[in-house]
Amino acid sequence: MGDCPLSDKQDRATRLARENRVGLPARRAATQLVEAVLERARPLDIVFAEQAGSGLLSNLAQRDRALARAIAATTLRRQGQIDAVFNTFLERPLKGRAGPLLAIARTALAEILFMDAPDHAVVNLAVHQVRDDRRLQRFAGLLNAVLRRASEQGSELIAGQDAARLNTPAWLWDSWSDAHGEETARCIAEAGLGEAPLDLTVKSDAPGWARRLGGAAVTPASVRIRHHGRIEALEGFDEGHWWVQDAAAALPARLMGDVTGKRVADLCAAPGGKTAQLAQAGAEVTALDISGPRLRRLKDNLARLQLRATVIETNALDFQPDDLFDAVLLDAPCSATGTIRRHPDIPRLKSPTDVERLADLQRRLLEKAARLLRPGGTLLYCTCSLQADEGERQIEEFVAGGHRVQIDPVHPAEAAGLSHTVTAEGFLRTWPFAIPGMEDAAPADGFFLARLIAGGSQTQARRLS
Repeated sequence: MGDCPLSDKQDRATRLARENRVGLPARRAATQLVEAVLERARPLDIVFAEQAGSGLLSNLAQRDRALARAIAATTLRRQGQIDAVFNTFLERPLKGRAGPLLAIARTALAEILFMDAPDHAVVNLAVHQVRDDRRLQRFAGLLNAVLRRASEQGSELIAGQDAARLNTPAWLWDSWSDAHGEETARCIAEAGLGEAPLDLTVKSDAPGWARRLGGAAVTPASVRIRHHGRIEALEGFDEGHWWVQDAAAALPARLMGDVTGKRVADLCAAPGGKTAQLAQAGAEVTALDISGPRLRRLKDNLARLQLRATVIETNALDFQPDDLFDAVLLDAPCSATGTIRRHPDIPRLKSPTDVERLADLQRRLLEKAARLLRPGGTLLYCTCSLQADEGERQIEEFVAGGHRVQIDPVHPAEAAGLSHTVTAEGFLRTWPFAIPGMEDAAPADGFFLARLIAGGSQTQARRLS
């Protein structure tokens, strides 16, 4: 007996079922990413890399991987607004074990409220996720109703929200307001709702590379582009003409001055952007880091760039060199609140306790760095943090503590392209937003930098009072 063709009705049902599930693996991956960050406090980039290696993402096309990450990132950026909308349409709090229901709802609402996706498809895919999980099947009707109401009324609700406040944890908002003023706190929070551009540090000819890559030269050594594909596919990558590095993060090495032939220690060096700059400038660089995997990435970058440095896997606090250094660069571990545009999970993962713990580590690393310097040597301290305890206050207390160092003020002319970020104290403070009245000045990651001299004279530097 031959095969019987499907009836028209069966064919339509099969086609609709298939269409309803197109995109489901990407949504499931996004749900797992969000759940890992919000329920297990794991960094988004680490979870994404794991999933891409052997998890749900490993079998997805590049386009679907990018979609999953975009959904997860949007969910984390807008979690406060999303939760407010969800709770508006929830008649009573969820009871019992809901498993990943909240992550499914949040990712679906992220697409409905903030991404260009067909609402009906998003609702169907979210309901499919719930129905496919035996623990959640009883919530299918509830989720369907909430998401459909959000698709109808959500735009009006979010239009009336204070996005900056809702999406920023209270402790973080208060710390920014106390240190920098409420207006600046709002600007920081609003900047964190968008993505950061891609900055490249070039070995030479920034204007030329800006033309080739369709970007703009924002400093003499930094090119800014808009790119969402594979970095490796860009012109000049294989030949080692440039490397990825935010324009602000490229400043510390430049502010060391002429390092040709000088012995420079780069503490906490991985992934190696500053090491590469120093090596390119002619320094004899010793790059330290406690992480073996991150150092392997540093070595790979140096090999691609055809640059050399001595690389040592060690805790900088335990490092005992044979000789003192002419300069030390300390890009200290920090809360990284200046990089929220790139890492939207940071507000969800960090706490005041983390800042206190990291500030103590920074103090000990500063003490170690000062001991590694010869008299008259330069110490550059920097963090990608907007927290004063990891920046201005840290240095003020360190210098006042009698550690044989003095402030060597940065002058605006030294920070070409970002000269507006030099403070009255001679520190450098960059912001992730355009400063009012200076809209043409390129925003960069939130960054703090201080330059110190070991045992310098009063004519070389001025001690903070």
